[in-house]
Amino acid sequence: MRPDPTRCLLLIDDEPAQRRLVSAIGARAGWWVRGASDVETAQKMLSDPQEPQFDAIVLDLWLPGEEGAQQIREIRALRPNLPLLVLTAQTSVATAVEAMRAGANDFLVKPLAPDRLLVALDAATDRRKSSGELRPLSEKISKPLGFDEIVGSAPLFRSALAVAAKAARARVPVLIEGESGTGKEIIAQAIHAASPRGKKQLHIVNCGAIPQNLVESVLFGHEKGAFTGAFDRHVGRFEDADGSTIFLDEVGELPLDTQVKLLRAIESGEIQRLGSRITNTVDVRIIAATNRRLNDEVASGNFREDLYYRLNVVHVAIPPLRDRITDLPGLARHLLSRIAEQPGMRHLSITDDGLAVLMSYGWPGNVRQLQNALFRAAVLCESDALTAADFPQIAAEATYGRRVDDYHAKRLNGASATAAMAHGPGITLYEPDGHLRKLDDIESDVIRLAIGHYRGRMTEVARRLGIGRSTLYRKLGELGIENAA
Repeated sequence: MRPDPTRCLLLIDDEPAQRRLVSAIGARAGWWVRGASDVETAQKMLSDPQEPQFDAIVLDLWLPGEEGAQQIREIRALRPNLPLLVLTAQTSVATAVEAMRAGANDFLVKPLAPDRLLVALDAATDRRKSSGELRPLSEKISKPLGFDEIVGSAPLFRSALAVAAKAARARVPVLIEGESGTGKEIIAQAIHAASPRGKKQLHIVNCGAIPQNLVESVLFGHEKGAFTGAFDRHVGRFEDADGSTIFLDEVGELPLDTQVKLLRAIESGEIQRLGSRITNTVDVRIIAATNRRLNDEVASGNFREDLYYRLNVVHVAIPPLRDRITDLPGLARHLLSRIAEQPGMRHLSITDDGLAVLMSYGWPGNVRQLQNALFRAAVLCESDALTAADFPQIAAEATYGRRVDDYHAKRLNGASATAAMAHGPGITLYEPDGHLRKLDDIESDVIRLAIGHYRGRMTEVARRLGIGRSTLYRKLGELGIENAA
């Protein structure tokens, strides 16, 4: 009998250790896991009326290519509407595309992260979850962009980019705040690329993904024997980043004792490996990001006030996608062009009714969620353009009340929405107070828009703007576009 009120997961995996791992992860979140060693056994379980009613399936895809796709199709034939997640050690986008076209709903990569599995299961079994769309390997589509390649013309967003661009040339720390999925890492990469250290590697550390007992070792290193299991000397990320930039994502997750050592590193450039008496000096520029409001964390005692002020020398606030929804058509077209560059994908356009569905949704997962939705739709699309029918989950969630608020809905009605969909990013002509913007600012936005639209092909940009290349480069210098967004 099925234990209530748990949900039941069918796990198809030939490795007993992996089945035990998934069972343990699932049990902590209320999932009852039933295991099968192969597809044939799973098919018998799915057909057996004595077996429980399954809520989802996880398949370890150990066979590549057509054989693996056939396994997915065989399971899909028995349960066409049951969420099916694929688990594999292969990390290519092409493998994700094959699996999803065969009928998989999502794609998980080994080694399996417990949080990633549970989020994927929740998203697949509850269409009203804010995570919404599937999260396959579309993250691999991302690549560093310069400021002049970042799409968006909403005033709040342009203001944030302008602040980031001005800070790029300085060595001062930058704190980027914004909801998950707003593009904080993209902004950090653009800051680094525009800085004097841009030719060196940007070192990225996700503070929220490191166990608390290992954070100090990961950041600052340790000596052999410093703690149980420290069999060799380890060089920390700050030493690796000497002479370059380190991006501390989710910096608000750092334990208080580690915050003390980070403060020392910022103030003096001195770090000390665990178990060492020797102090090393490093030259590291810090960009930090968080999806929390750090001043609130300071008030609650979870974040050091002195460290907050050291990190917050330049503050960049990235608005959520719902607050710049008129940027969505341009973003959608830009992301589709990036998706088309991936193995097994092709160039697709998007119709006005498709954009209308996307613009009616609140996007709790922001740009990352939009990218995932477009990736999934592009994988499954059989025509040359995405339409409203290619976004059933987005339409369903919008129906369940995840619409933008009345203020944004009014902004999207009528001519403004039509113009946004027809012309993509668009150009803002008015200041928030209703007065016209300066001509230089409008011209600057037009040039940036053209550079992004023609993907940096300056000859084409000049030709489309009706000016010579020398004139274009002169304007880039006069308007400061070589350093700013």
